[in-house]
Amino acid sequence: MGGKLIVFEGVEGCGKTSQIQLCCQWLESLGISVVVTREPGGTELGLDLRRLLLEKSEDKPVGEVTELLLYAADRSQHVEQELKPNLAVGKYVLCDRYTDSTIAYQGYGRGLNMDLINQLNYIATGGLESDLTIWLDVDVEVGLSRKSKDVTLQSLDRIEQETIAFHRRVQQGYASLAASHPSRIVRVDGSLSKQAVQQVIQEILRSHLLV
Repeated sequence: MGGKLIVFEGVEGCGKTSQIQLCCQWLESLGISVVVTREPGGTELGLDLRRLLLEKSEDKPVGEVTELLLYAADRSQHVEQELKPNLAVGKYVLCDRYTDSTIAYQGYGRGLNMDLINQLNYIATGGLESDLTIWLDVDVEVGLSRKSKDVTLQSLDRIEQETIAFHRRVQQGYASLAASHPSRIVRVDGSLSKQAVQQVIQEILRSHLLV
């Protein structure tokens, strides 16, 4: 069985981390070799970039284009160091965020030029797309409420502390992406219980990849 890139996407607090962990356990129980990774921060260099991207700094804010370029740099390193090598040896790679995040957050959220974003995504990935993207769809208010219960306001990262209007634009970005790429992006109702969401994801993987 060849390697597969399975990406989990969604707004803040949609439950990606929990579902990736459960999905990893399930796939491993089927005898499938699994790698779990994330963007930003899936490599040693990426961890430094993640800190630069997500730490809150009032006096030295990160510029919007700078933010876009840092995400692209993280992705380029990640693709070459982690994604391509693991896929080449037949592993299932479960990735927390990928190219769709950049379109949703920097494109729809920030309003940056989509042609530029698409070009940078292609340069960073060399054209590597996900075999399947699971979009965990929850209302922005629900997701942010989940986040605020888990951490204090001061612990929320720079992106999580953005305005509600920003997060709503991001959500609209995901909806538009899913409508444009129905064969690659599958919507899952993230408001269901953790167990119910995982059951839906397993059924999707069975029908899309485990055949």
